[in-house]
Amino acid sequence: MTTARSSHSDTAGRRPGARLFSRLKLRHLTLLTRLGRLRSLTRAADAMGISQPAATKALAEIEDIFEAPLFVRSRQGLEPTPLGKLALVRAERMMLDLDHWGQEMEAVRSGRAAQLRVGAIPFVSGRILTPTLERLCAEGINVVLHRATTDQLLKELRAHEIDCVIGRAAAAVGMNDMWHQVLYTQRPALIAHPALARRIARTKPDWRMLADVDWILPSSATPIGNMVTELFTREQVRPPVARVETYSIDVISGMLRNNQNLLSIVPEDIAHDMEQGGGVARVAWEWNWELPPVSLIRQVRDLPLDAEERFAQIVREVCATALSGPIGVQ
Repeated sequence: MTTARSSHSDTAGRRPGARLFSRLKLRHLTLLTRLGRLRSLTRAADAMGISQPAATKALAEIEDIFEAPLFVRSRQGLEPTPLGKLALVRAERMMLDLDHWGQEMEAVRSGRAAQLRVGAIPFVSGRILTPTLERLCAEGINVVLHRATTDQLLKELRAHEIDCVIGRAAAAVGMNDMWHQVLYTQRPALIAHPALARRIARTKPDWRMLADVDWILPSSATPIGNMVTELFTREQVRPPVARVETYSIDVISGMLRNNQNLLSIVPEDIAHDMEQGGGVARVAWEWNWELPPVSLIRQVRDLPLDAEERFAQIVREVCATALSGPIGVQ
């Protein structure tokens, strides 16, 4: 028995993270996150409510654990070394995980099953999100919903600020720590004030005429904005310059209702929702093009969160019934 314990101890001692497991403390993580934001040992000590000598001692302990300096002094303050940058990223994520753990514990104590933080791009219809969130809430899962572009949401996902994303999977290509499932496809649709939609419908489709209309568009860095540039360029027409760049459905709808000379392009399901609100109409125009599919993007985890698994199941079910696009796995 003694020999077995000794062998296990020797093996554990050779593990790359053994020193972290045995010596790294929560106060070390707290100091690292403060130093990462403040770049000053004095200010970090003040923020933690400890003396500077105590902070200096704690930093020395951390650097002894890592067996290398984590910071160097400069005119701008403490600058992290390459090893220090890694330590700051990991410490920030671990502190966020602890904070979220505490929120989940509080949710369970208050009678809710869990808390889930979901990111979704603006062009995901309320016909998907509303029933999904309603079912989660009915099961006692508290949801925090954040809307942003896919690239912004993926940064938050990798930083552990959100748990999963409904977005364009194309933006996650090459990210080995992410995996995704296709939920549905979207085709683009032109939308405008009903008067402008009727005027365009009475004419032969003409790209030059469309280029002369005032547009409200997402940024050219987004899939739809990039698509518009490609379509006009393919037709050897100079792409229109957006009068307003926005991803906000409310803003797009409001401006189209108030301006008979303004045109925009959104996914068909979003155009349908906007038509239901009144004052906006789809323009009869054939598109031989599809947007990158909308996917559920998640982190690769050894043990997925129960609430995340339930969300994935519900959103797939809702998409299968609410929209006509194909549902599958990619």
